[in-house]
Amino acid sequence: MALSEKEQELLAQMEAALAAEDPKLASTLRGKAPHAVHRRRAALAAIGFVAGVAVLIAGMSVNWLVSVIGFVLMLVSTVSALASWSRATATTKHRTSDAQDFLHRLEEQWRKTDDSSSE
Repeated sequence: MALSEKEQELLAQMEAALAAEDPKLASTLRGKAPHAVHRRRAALAAIGFVAGVAVLIAGMSVNWLVSVIGFVLMLVSTVSALASWSRATATTKHRTSDAQDFLHRLEEQWRKTDDSSSE
């Protein structure tokens, strides 16, 4: 069930009042999209992988131990990238249902408040 125009207007006024009163809290509540955070981590892991390849190649001429460190860096970066990327795709699929759940809970609270004030 959608919110009425009056309820939507009241909600917009409350959001504006919160943003005016405490902008830091309002920005914290908005937060960053989880999929963006995970995509950024996956990109950083890709950079780590490239750095691992460079260390691996450079270690061949310096010392075999440096090559092993490069390989380990590549391995850790790959695991991190795959985990972050899978979380990024999972959060984009479930984002709409989370928002719908939140709106449903908000609507239920609004009804309870409205019912108790009418009695």
